Amino acid sequence: MDKNIRICIVGGGPAGLSAGMYLEKKGYTNYTILERLDRVGGKCWSPHYNGRRYEMGAIMGVPSYYAVHDVEEFCGITHDGPKLNRNYKDAAGNVIEPFEPKKNITKIPRLLKMKKQIKKLGELLETKYKGYDLNGHRGVSEGRYEGFSQRSAKREPVSGVNPNLKDLALPFNEFCKKNGVELTQDVWIGPFTSFGYGYFDEIPAAYVLKYLDFQTTMNFVKVNLWTWKNGTQFIWESLNDHLKNPARLNCTIDKVERKDGKVYVTVNGEVEEYDKIIVTAPLYIPNKRADGQIGMVDYFDARQDEKDLFSKIDYERYDVLAVETKPEDHPEISYYVFDNMVPAKLGRLMVYYRRWKDTKDQVITTYALRKHKDKPEIDYDTCKQMVLDDLKTMHNPASNVVNEWSVYYFPHVFSEDYAAGWYEKVEAMQGKYDTFYAGEIMSFGDMDETAEYSRELVERFF
Repeated sequence: MDKNIRICIVGGGPAGLSAGMYLEKKGYTNYTILERLDRVGGKCWSPHYNGRRYEMGAIMGVPSYYAVHDVEEFCGITHDGPKLNRNYKDAAGNVIEPFEPKKNITKIPRLLKMKKQIKKLGELLETKYKGYDLNGHRGVSEGRYEGFSQRSAKREPVSGVNPNLKDLALPFNEFCKKNGVELTQDVWIGPFTSFGYGYFDEIPAAYVLKYLDFQTTMNFVKVNLWTWKNGTQFIWESLNDHLKNPARLNCTIDKVERKDGKVYVTVNGEVEEYDKIIVTAPLYIPNKRADGQIGMVDYFDARQDEKDLFSKIDYERYDVLAVETKPEDHPEISYYVFDNMVPAKLGRLMVYYRRWKDTKDQVITTYALRKHKDKPEIDYDTCKQMVLDDLKTMHNPASNVVNEWSVYYFPHVFSEDYAAGWYEKVEAMQGKYDTFYAGEIMSFGDMDETAEYSRELVERFF
């Protein structure tokens, strides 16, 4: 492809900024990144409070976040943040030790069985489900894999046929049952459901296992985690500062027309001409959001195939509160509440996070899900009050709400559409209408998966 083509990138989050970086590395410098907000980073949002930054979005990474490490190297930064740890409480606010046999003598048989099943799942993923851990979803519903290995930073191209991969379209609980590893959900649920990615009876196993591949999950278990002193947003602020063409902020895209081999983008009332466009922003949002955010199909000259496919996308209603506590009520550590990570406890506090251990003059952040595909959605204000009530139950009541966020989160499709080849159909459209699709929906809704997909998109098509 001509290195001088004009490329428009919609979105200044990890996917869009990474697309700019990888394009630049390949010699493309005539790109423009358009961001609707007054900041970069997307769901990596790290506001300031009392001289430090806290996390409203992404919190951490692991050593296998190779795309994030690419950004670190590009910018000359590193993961220099506070060391994380956590403990557990039940729904009544009692501290528990669910994975410690010496403190759960009656649970020893279950814990031993779970340990065997974790080992079994690891073996199955290496053999029966070979290819499961590639970035993106190309070919999975057809029983094949195609992409770049995530086993090392080299990310060598791999491909192959494996009919067993079709099982990844099953909801994760059914996938586990089919393979006799139901108890592994006790471990996988912590970094999945509490981080807002839905429930195991509704989300296809592909999403769970591509995000929480065996290597990544073991890093979570061992608390082998990365954080950044200035927050995850700092990663993307640094990248934006190092790009030849930093993102343009406060951009309202009113219209996009694709005709005669050109892409015409109306930004803040002015028409700009490009040759190609990469969309990392939401493709479809199924309901009217209070913040006014809309999907691509609402401002593009969307074709029927785009409308038909993208209308299958749903997303999580995931709410975050940053709260102050009185010093005597400040939690000594972050807590997971496994009892609340089930559909029957929709809207309840699942985890609350203490980032800074050396002071009590910082906020803690809380996380709750209020949507399940088979249940009525809980409204925002009701969920907020439930979380505040739960903090009282946890013996860490909030004295004040400092910040709150209900964000468009984890776009995905459900099992029926996944199995019917949704991803293969969208991938077949890459480049059609001079348009490329990236961002969370094309891989998974965490910063490394989205950045990695942008790397592969550039590698494949530019």
